[in-house]
Amino acid sequence: MQNKKILIVVSSHDSLGNTGRKTGFYLSEVTHPYEVFTRAGYDIDFVSPKGGKAPMDGVTLEDSLNQAFLDEPNKVRQVENTLKPTQVDPKQYNAIFYAGGHGTMWDFPNNEQLAQIAAAIYEQGGVVGAVCHGPAGLVNVKLSNGKYLVTGKTVSSFTNEEEEAVELTQVVPFLLESKLRERGAEFTKAPNFQAHTLVSERLVTGQNPASATSVAEQMVNLLENRQVQSTSIPASATP
Repeated sequence: MQNKKILIVVSSHDSLGNTGRKTGFYLSEVTHPYEVFTRAGYDIDFVSPKGGKAPMDGVTLEDSLNQAFLDEPNKVRQVENTLKPTQVDPKQYNAIFYAGGHGTMWDFPNNEQLAQIAAAIYEQGGVVGAVCHGPAGLVNVKLSNGKYLVTGKTVSSFTNEEEEAVELTQVVPFLLESKLRERGAEFTKAPNFQAHTLVSERLVTGQNPASATSVAEQMVNLLENRQVQSTSIPASATP
């Protein structure tokens, strides 16, 4: 592999259950990792379950990285013209990163093509990362030995308590923390909306939007064979 490339997965789903509210991928969970990855010299491709324009949520313009991303036409063009899974060759990527947002809960878990891409990247020695609701994309990823990727690994995601705090426990199709536990993962968490990032072999997961930067940083550390460290840092953030 000549190029250093990371594949970012974003949701195609824009309806928040039957609430009448819109959802999608959470913008800061793309913009903050994007900054970390590109600063480290990695090229970025975007893929979504349906391809094409990915719906955006959490568009907080007080976040300077969000504003900078939206001000750059080439970056916006990427999330408005995402690849379809059938267009992705896993051999071209050093890592795959699942961005969060509530939309992921509907269209990540049962997308077999995305699961196969993630498994292939992991088994070729690459890194898999996910943050907040992004780990919904991991719950059905199976390796060639038939085991779930997350089985026996220490992981985090948006927690049951955080889902309750945003009053969406009865809206999402399942509780992500509970599902990861069912899959045999060892789940750990920080208090609501505090940054919490875990490194387990070549899998990096983060609890919430406040964890997005550190997930990307630890992914780069793994890719560059630098020291990695799970972190739990108090931080103010909104879901």
